[in-house]
Amino acid sequence: MTHGSHDYVDDPRNQDILIYVNGAMKRREEATVSVFDSGFILGDGVWEGLRIVDGQPAFLDAHLDRLYEGAKAIAMDIGLDREALTAAIYATLHANDMHHGVHVRLMVTRGLKRTPYQDPRVVIGPATIVIIPEYKNPLPETLSHGLKLFTVHVRRGYPDVQDQKLNSHSKLNCVTACIQAYTAGADEGLMLDPHGFVATCNSTHFFIARKGEVWTSTGQYCLGGITRSNVLAVCRDAGIAAIEKSFSLTDVYGADEAFVTGTFAGVVPVREIDGRVIGDGKRGPMVERIQSLYKEHVARDVAARKTRTLSA
Repeated sequence: MTHGSHDYVDDPRNQDILIYVNGAMKRREEATVSVFDSGFILGDGVWEGLRIVDGQPAFLDAHLDRLYEGAKAIAMDIGLDREALTAAIYATLHANDMHHGVHVRLMVTRGLKRTPYQDPRVVIGPATIVIIPEYKNPLPETLSHGLKLFTVHVRRGYPDVQDQKLNSHSKLNCVTACIQAYTAGADEGLMLDPHGFVATCNSTHFFIARKGEVWTSTGQYCLGGITRSNVLAVCRDAGIAAIEKSFSLTDVYGADEAFVTGTFAGVVPVREIDGRVIGDGKRGPMVERIQSLYKEHVARDVAARKTRTLSA
């Protein structure tokens, strides 16, 4: 299947998956929520994407930190504590006998409403929790050949308009950016901040490499990405200067290399932006090195979580 940075190998096993819906395991065709659900009516909720490696959700603690922080920010009670929600994730994996090459979408909305209305006080039940596990692996050519980006007119705005730190169900600005990008023949939309500096992409975080340094945005106008922060950490641990700063499209077009990061595909090279070939248009040595460093970092986190799970 072709979906830009989320290109994946279609897997027929996904037709038979069991999906967690409010504590029950439902088959794909039965996994539904009410038309009165807050998420359907208003996009009122928060979510996380998890990558399952060797039976473990990679960087689960960081993902749950972000989920519960987002829920607190919008005054939403998830209804399960971290231990219970973690158990629900593992129960969903076990019900499907899933161990590797799996992407999980964990979604929490404010729950059922008495009537289609904005005010959270018309909610009449607990939060809706859905966990969708699917066999999904990025296409090998995406990881090696890379993506084409297009700078869209849709901006990442100020936090007093919509806080970009919230991984909310309300993603219409990103959807609009995505539409503009693929209509222009690109795989992903590159989004600027209100000042015209590079912020992020519509579904991934953006990096460039220049003269041995790795640059990404200040982070003020993008989601607090888990993979983004891990890539910054592994670069610094390896002695690579990794800098969060404001930079312009001129800096981008003249970069030696560029790449995007995300939970699903990890580190993905970018070969072209706005019709400008980046570097020699191929995956460069910096991206290849960071892909390797990140893979090792994932393996360490998974091994540590497996040890904790076995000793619990």
